[in-house]
Formats: sequence, C-alpha cells, structure tokens
Amino acid sequence: MKTFEGSYMGDNTRIPDDARMECKVCWYVYDPAEGDDYWQIPPGTPFSQLPDHWRCPQCEGAREQFMVILEDR
Repeated sequence: MKTFEGSYMGDNTRIPDDARMECKVCWYVYDPAEGDDYWQIPPGTPFSQLPDHWRCPQCEGAREQFMVILEDR
C-alpha cells in the first residue's frame, strides 16, 4: 500500500483541477494548463488524472511526493 506524502493525504478529490503541484524533491512544478511534454500529457490534464506510472520528469519523484501550491485566487 502506498503512503501519500503530499497534499491532502492523497485524496485527489480535494485537489482542484487547476491546482499547480510542486515536487518536494526537486521543486518541479506540474501545471495542468501546460501538461507535461516529457510524459506526453496534454495541456488541461489535472494532476488527479495523471496516469499511475507518471513520475516527476526532472527527478523521477513519485506522484505521492507532490504538494499543492497554495495561491491567492
């Protein structure tokens, strides 16, 4: 069983679809508006809908190590 180390204890329903997520290892930011060219993730893909095999494109950190970037909205 995986233990989520990031935001909301892994409860994807609490992560807004437009939330930018930051890797706690290398500080790479996943922005759903941009997607991820490395993993061929199209723009508009929320973090919660990334495939299970997705990892940080910079350091190979697991999805479970990403944190929500809190921004004033």
